[in-house]
Amino acid sequence: MALAEQTVPPPAEARSEAHASPVPLGTVAVVSGLLALLVWTYWLVLPGLVTQWYNEEEYSHGFLVPVIAAGLIWWKRDALRRVPMRPAYSGLVVMAGSLAVYAAGIVGADLFLQRVSMVGMIAGATLYVTGWAMFRALSFPLAYLLLMIPLPGIIFNSIAFPLQLLAAQIATDSMQMCGIPVFREGNVMHLAATSLDVEEACSGIRSLISLTALGVLYAYITESRWLPRLLLIGMIAPIAVVANVFRVTATGLLAHYISVDTALGLFHSIGGLSVFVLATLLFFSLSRLLKLAGISR
Repeated sequence: MALAEQTVPPPAEARSEAHASPVPLGTVAVVSGLLALLVWTYWLVLPGLVTQWYNEEEYSHGFLVPVIAAGLIWWKRDALRRVPMRPAYSGLVVMAGSLAVYAAGIVGADLFLQRVSMVGMIAGATLYVTGWAMFRALSFPLAYLLLMIPLPGIIFNSIAFPLQLLAAQIATDSMQMCGIPVFREGNVMHLAATSLDVEEACSGIRSLISLTALGVLYAYITESRWLPRLLLIGMIAPIAVVANVFRVTATGLLAHYISVDTALGLFHSIGGLSVFVLATLLFFSLSRLLKLAGISR
């Protein structure tokens, strides 16, 4: 007598995978439509943004910001898989508001509004397709995209000029403490051998903008509590100012004790990079001190 063949039922996990429904065509159509809307709306905004990243040193980090945001999402992919996705129609309100901001930027010829509205559209589309739970999980990568947007000229100048005066004032005081005769007139320092003009490029705003992008990312990745995060972010501006004052003071010392050509030659050429490197080292040192003090983990 032949034995009846017994079939072993597949495990529950395998059955669920076998009967898992594919992504609904409606969702695919909506996502595709939103991507097409983004491309169609902002295809004239992106080239100018990329050009500014390429031509202006203080915004060259803009090339990395979208890559970093995508990397953060990939880094959290396992946790994101467990987040429920329930589309939220309030995302349409965010998208409509972003389009209104974009229209205001077009009418007022304001590139900043047009570019910010692009980030708003991405956030609104994410909220509409994935819902509030996923939106909260993606809030930092989405907000980080704002750091790729160059500041408006009026805000940039309102920050740069006070930084020029501050760097010139502190550098003058430092050189006088070293016994160097120097007289400050605005952002110009008059020494015996030459006059040093603390220009916009020497204000430290470049290192401040780049350090902000680095510091915010570092605080988010390394700290899990808001207090140490806010402490680190709050120290970005003072650290950038200290590093730039050191550069300006060192330039004056070189001009007085060695030669003007040395101060305004190679040292001045590598000054911007040296300020950023010094500011980064100071920032990491501060983070280490917070850990040693038990404020951060």
